Amino acid sequence: MAGNGTDAGPGSDSFPTSSRAAVTALFLAHHRRLVGLASLLVDDHGSAEEIVQDAFESLYKRWNGLRDPSTAVAYLDRSIVYGARSWVRRRVTARSFVPPEAGVLPSAESAIVDGRRKEELALAIRELPQRQREVVVLRYYLDLSEEQIATWLGVSTGSVKRHAFRATAALQKRMEAWA
Repeated sequence: MAGNGTDAGPGSDSFPTSSRAAVTALFLAHHRRLVGLASLLVDDHGSAEEIVQDAFESLYKRWNGLRDPSTAVAYLDRSIVYGARSWVRRRVTARSFVPPEAGVLPSAESAIVDGRRKEELALAIRELPQRQREVVVLRYYLDLSEEQIATWLGVSTGSVKRHAFRATAALQKRMEAWA
């Protein structure tokens, strides 16, 4: 620091007493370097400036909670790195999102028909004999293998196959009748 006790430049040991003056002094001393750091991390100058601004805002809000004001520069450095990491993560997420194509969405009529078909299927499943219903639910709802279903139900794998075949045939016949 300069001898007047108001400059918080690199290597300074004392800071102004008010948080506003201290953060302002740090801003004047480190802003350019921090924007450079953030620019290297995010490859976008405008976003780098926003990240630095957010870091200084955060420091200002937390200034009175700092145990050692001399750690403020390290706090800013970490804030820049974490802020840049979050910015890059958001950018990757935004770029990977592919909005659905216009006109590809089902019509209201088809959505109602699909909903009705699902209700009919649920009703048909409820009407199956208990063992067949259990096999169908474990297979298609929990995505269990035939061996896992056999273990869960305490029956042989052949029994699971037989119940699955009968349930599928009954459901297919029932759904064709409703079509």
